[in-house]
Amino acid sequence: MLKAIDIHKSFGDLEILKGLNIEIAQGEIVSIVGSSGAGKTTLLQVISSLSPTDQGQIFYDNVNISNLNQNQLADFRNKNIGFIFQFHHLLPEFNALENVFIPAIIKGESKSDASAKAIKLLNRLGLEKRLYHKPSELSGGEQQRVATARALINNPKIIFADEPSGNLDSKTADELHQLFFELRKEFNQTFVIVTHNQELASLCDRKLLMKDGKIY
Repeated sequence: MLKAIDIHKSFGDLEILKGLNIEIAQGEIVSIVGSSGAGKTTLLQVISSLSPTDQGQIFYDNVNISNLNQNQLADFRNKNIGFIFQFHHLLPEFNALENVFIPAIIKGESKSDASAKAIKLLNRLGLEKRLYHKPSELSGGEQQRVATARALINNPKIIFADEPSGNLDSKTADELHQLFFELRKEFNQTFVIVTHNQELASLCDRKLLMKDGKIY
């Protein structure tokens, strides 16, 4: 479902990604591990379309996103890719429900349809009593569940997660990890997860080790 071929990425004279190749199948949960500075987050940003490659091509099914202009890429990202970050990136002025349905509004859905979908997702994630709470009124685990619902709202092909449990206590982190596998079981959802959590990495279908800008 995702294929990245000969990916190179540099920042100035510093080469971060050195000719990487990666393939992800629909429904896979894949972890990317390695020491700090290995290039994990850069790889995630590149294959998820957040950062352009210097060289190489990235395909989602038969779509070569390397050939899309900025507007086309933004539209493709909104409809096909979900993101979960370590620091949530929830909009502080909006409540949980609004944070979740905003991507569906951007996609072009009506507010009523987007809201109904968001409520269903938040209920599924155990947040039915937190719909109208703002991020500052939610625990870290609750904020990350809101972020997960936001990532799912447009039924993306794939979800990229960058240290999704990095700021959570061990019990809440375990609950979030279990949620990913439940979502895969229910929706055949695909996840690519950058993590330092070895327990989560070992649970995944595959564990990709990055070192010095390459996958081993």
